[in-house]
Amino acid sequence: MRILISGAGGLLGLNFSLHFYRVHSITGLVHSHLLRQLPFCIYAVDLFEEKNARSLIDEHKPDVLVNCAALADVDACENDHVRARRLNAELPGWLAEECERHAVKLLHISTDAVFDGRKEGKYREGDEEHPLGIYAQTKLAGENNVLQVNSDALVARVNFYGFSISKKRSLAEFFLHSLQEGRAVHGFTDVLFSPLYVVDLAQILLEMIEKQLGGLYHVVSPESQSKYAFGVSIAHRFGFEENLIQPITVAEATFLSAPRSKNLMLDPTKTQNALNRTLPGQLEGLEHFYGDYTGGLAERIYALQ
Repeated sequence: MRILISGAGGLLGLNFSLHFYRVHSITGLVHSHLLRQLPFCIYAVDLFEEKNARSLIDEHKPDVLVNCAALADVDACENDHVRARRLNAELPGWLAEECERHAVKLLHISTDAVFDGRKEGKYREGDEEHPLGIYAQTKLAGENNVLQVNSDALVARVNFYGFSISKKRSLAEFFLHSLQEGRAVHGFTDVLFSPLYVVDLAQILLEMIEKQLGGLYHVVSPESQSKYAFGVSIAHRFGFEENLIQPITVAEATFLSAPRSKNLMLDPTKTQNALNRTLPGQLEGLEHFYGDYTGGLAERIYALQ
C-alpha cells in the first residue's frame, strides 16, 4: 500500500512510519521538524493552509491517508483557539472530503479526551461526549467533520506512549527521563486512562485499515490504571526508585491551566470484536516498551533530529 502520513514527525506518525516502511510505501508530511537519515520519504507542508491540505491526494496519490496532524498540546490550544480549530477541526474535514472524492481510505486519529470524565466506568463509542477544553472540543469537531462527509473513514480514539524525537512527547518518556535523572515527579492518582504502547497501536491500526473498517472506534488497552500507577510501573520495570513518583490529585496540581477529564477510560470491545482478538494489557505494553528501549529504539529515534 501507498500510505501518506500527516504529522509524521509526531509520536504516532513517526513510529508508524518507522515500523512499516519496509513492507509499505510510506510518505511522511511534517510542518517544521528537521529530521535526518529517515528511511522513508518526507516533505514539509503547512497544513494550516486549506489549499495545501486539499492538494495532498493529487500530489502524492496514496491508497491510505493516516491523519496524525494536530495541535495536541492541551494548554497551547487554550492559548490559540484559531490554530486549534484549524488543525484539529477544520483540517480533518478537508482531508475527509478529498479522500472521499478520490476514493482514498482515511484513518483519522482522535482522542480519549472528548468525555468529561463524570461517568462511572469506561466510555463506549455511543456515549454522549462532553469535551471540557478547547483541545477536546476541537478534536470532537474534527471527528464529526470527518464522519459527516466520509462514511468510509475510520476514526480512532486513542491514548498512547512511546519514544519521540523530542524525548518528551509522551508521559512514559517524562517518567523515564525523570527517573534516570533521579528527579522526583508527580503522578495523578485520580486520573484513570487506558494507554497503548505506540508500536502496538500502530500494528492494531494497520490491521483495521487492512480490514477496511470504517466509523468510530475506541483503540486503547482493555486495562486501565491511574497515571500515578503508570509511573510506578515504569520505575519498577526499569529498576528505578519507585518513591520518586509522588502521588498527587488533580485538585492539588496548581501547575495545570486547561481543564482536564479525570476519567479517560475507554472500552475497546468494539475494536476487539472487529479484529477478533484481545488488545495488549498494561504489563504487556510495558514489556514491549522496555524491550524496544533496551534494543536501542529510543536512541535511534532521538538521533533522527
